[in-house]
Amino acid sequence: MSHEFSESEKAGFYRAVFERRDCRRFRPEPIPEPTLARILEAAHHAPSVGFMQPWDFILIRDSLIREKIHQAFLRANDEAQELFEGERRRQYTTFKLEGIRESPLNICVTCQRDRFGPVVLGKTCQPEMDLYSTVCAVQNLWLAARVEGIGVGWVSIVHAGELSAILGLPPQVVPVAYLCLGHVEKFAPEPELQTAGWLPRLPLQDVVRFENWESSSQNEWQRLRQELENR
Repeated sequence: MSHEFSESEKAGFYRAVFERRDCRRFRPEPIPEPTLARILEAAHHAPSVGFMQPWDFILIRDSLIREKIHQAFLRANDEAQELFEGERRRQYTTFKLEGIRESPLNICVTCQRDRFGPVVLGKTCQPEMDLYSTVCAVQNLWLAARVEGIGVGWVSIVHAGELSAILGLPPQVVPVAYLCLGHVEKFAPEPELQTAGWLPRLPLQDVVRFENWESSSQNEWQRLRQELENR
């Protein structure tokens, strides 16, 4: 019995991966509730170390709360601009880096660090695995949203402490991702920062290593590249 997906199913999955984008410009119409439910269900089925499921999803539509978060973004963004110099700073100021007020829905994905108690399978040596598991839920959410034609933008230029205070998070719960969701006019053919020349797309060859960090094998890489070209 083959567990492989059909060719059309595989094509749909890889399309979602390659066409996912960080979106900043949204249309105002709300996300249909059945669509939102499917996206959240996909996020909740993310892998998690020790099956700890440490995530929660705070859905934020209230304009007053979002205005407070937008103000927190503006303060953090002013700080961030000062870290760049010259042309880099000028280019930074041209980017639209959030859609907090424009998008019909914001979601804060949090991690409850003490869920299921102080000892959890898989966290005994690497206690940060709950945070990494939560990021898996973010990725599931993002891919599911792309499949549904919904744009997602991750707003990371905001201090976690301010987010926690605004949203009333208890001490054991930390914000991992603040997301803006909504319909968009288009999904760009490539990431905006790649198009703008902020940073390049690294070739796969530059990030694949064999057996350990120092070693490299041209023969193994050539075989892998041939497989990629044959896709």
